[in-house]
Amino acid sequence: MTTPEAAYWLAWDQIPGIGPVLLQRLQQQFGNLAQAWHASPAELLRVPGLGPQLVNTITATRPTIDPQTLYQQWQLQNPHFWTPADPDYPRLLREIPDPPPVLYYRGHPQPAELDGTTPMLAVVGTRGPSPYGRKWTEKLVQAVVQQGWVIVSGLAYGIDTTAHRACLQAGGRTWAVLGTGVDQVYPPDNRALHQQIANQGLLLSEYPAGTGPDRVHFPRRNRIIAGLCRAVLITEAPVGSGALITAHFACQYNRDVYVLPGSLDNPAAIGCLQLIQQGAQVVLGVEHFLELLGAAPAPSPALPLLPPEWAEIWALVPHEPIAFDAIVAASGQPAATVANILLELELQGHITQLPGLRYQRC
Repeated sequence: MTTPEAAYWLAWDQIPGIGPVLLQRLQQQFGNLAQAWHASPAELLRVPGLGPQLVNTITATRPTIDPQTLYQQWQLQNPHFWTPADPDYPRLLREIPDPPPVLYYRGHPQPAELDGTTPMLAVVGTRGPSPYGRKWTEKLVQAVVQQGWVIVSGLAYGIDTTAHRACLQAGGRTWAVLGTGVDQVYPPDNRALHQQIANQGLLLSEYPAGTGPDRVHFPRRNRIIAGLCRAVLITEAPVGSGALITAHFACQYNRDVYVLPGSLDNPAAIGCLQLIQQGAQVVLGVEHFLELLGAAPAPSPALPLLPPEWAEIWALVPHEPIAFDAIVAASGQPAATVANILLELELQGHITQLPGLRYQRC
């Protein structure tokens, strides 16, 4: 029986010290994680970031893991999961430098959401919002939902809960990115909302079933919230808020950051005001926000009569700028091959090259 590439993503994820960034480097170095799994210590040492101590850990741990057996066990224990080897793995999340090796989900994913055709907006903020923060979160969420956007948040108290509920009340779809397994309800008061999102949207986590809340999980999940979306809206956030971590990741990932201005008398607004000082875009009302977002873009038409190998690379290039290295990593092909195909696509007017060796669709 042929062992699928997804099994090797699972297997590598079990090795201590191997995180998302190193997995990306392993894939780039060897072309796929199956080849990396069978690489010699000398070959592994050529990967940036893999030192002798970590290579020793890898060589000691690999004999204790059979990827095929692990994959079969995982399908029984956590039947609904994706790895970057799976075609349904969210496309925008592939672009970030540290995509989760394994994503567990519960609910009803839709192809247009997974491939980035349906735009997604992250809405995050304080756990203790003011009436002003709640009101404007509801108004802005309901407006963008009417334009066809999906709302992504973290199911926490406060702004997150307000955003999810406003989206559902407006008849939209919402994703909740959790710091627990998708089978765990946290906070407990959101049990009904957790179930409603599972029925009408999607619950997502990089932690397997049975994983309870841990304070170190929540800052990490914020990178997933930012990575999934084209833009991030922070409606209220005090200094030190987890929402500011999400904004930081959004800037790293070249996502737009929008901020609702608040009062200097409100401590929950100070983080937002600092973001404005740092260059975040100010939201001055519903219509203004829709103008900033450009409303909902139309679905991208398929390109006709592309050779299969060209179509595969073209599908990895979004309308937003993406780095050449990210395209190579997602394709699993040699850099020279990808570069030649990108050049042909550019010459035919299907994509555009930008400064910094970045590309986007025309």
